[in-house]
Amino acid sequence: MPLDRYGVLSGTLHRHFRDQPDTQGRWFHVNLEVDAPSGRYRCAVDVDSKQSATGVQWRTLTLPAPAPGPVAALPPGYHDLARTAESGALDFVRHPALSGRRGCTAPGRPPSWSPGLLRLLRLLGLADGLTPRRRWASGSNLDAARALEPILVPGRTVLVYGEPFDRGLGMHNIHQNQGDPHGSQWWDENGVWQDGATLTRRDDGRYDVFLSKFSTQADRTDDDGHPV
Repeated sequence: MPLDRYGVLSGTLHRHFRDQPDTQGRWFHVNLEVDAPSGRYRCAVDVDSKQSATGVQWRTLTLPAPAPGPVAALPPGYHDLARTAESGALDFVRHPALSGRRGCTAPGRPPSWSPGLLRLLRLLGLADGLTPRRRWASGSNLDAARALEPILVPGRTVLVYGEPFDRGLGMHNIHQNQGDPHGSQWWDENGVWQDGATLTRRDDGRYDVFLSKFSTQADRTDDDGHPV
């Protein structure tokens, strides 16, 4: 089964901080504090662990204002999202602005807003296959943190995609949530259109984007989010 819940938090970035060693157990995070009407959320972005051999990979890119689709018009606060293209949910394998592959197609009907977005991406030179800027980078947890932190400008509008905490105000699973191998503890959480990411909005309306995944996660998946 996929994640228990999936959605997006829209708010204003207050600040960020890194985990101190061993304060979050095995996994290491960059924590975002995001202000929304219900209070201040803590959003834990996984950037791997000093102890983990799994390995983290990431991409940073800047996308035009239409890229988030209907999510961009949501009011501040947390919003559950249907796991479909039409809802504005993210899927690193299937989303036209995130897949990074020429001719990448998703099962089923594309969202109604995607043709206009694809035209704009072509005009900007972002839809002509996988460019060096959009390949997955690999490195340590500190390398990943350094890649994320430049887009974390206090006062910016931020969109954080992932799973809300069971208790308190916060988000986790802010990374790819599909493609985990059979036999892993995360196999049952695989699903499509439920990937986590961090987007911050520039003054000109464009979005700076940080995507992350683990090296064991496949970048091609079936309709259930399992590796193919």
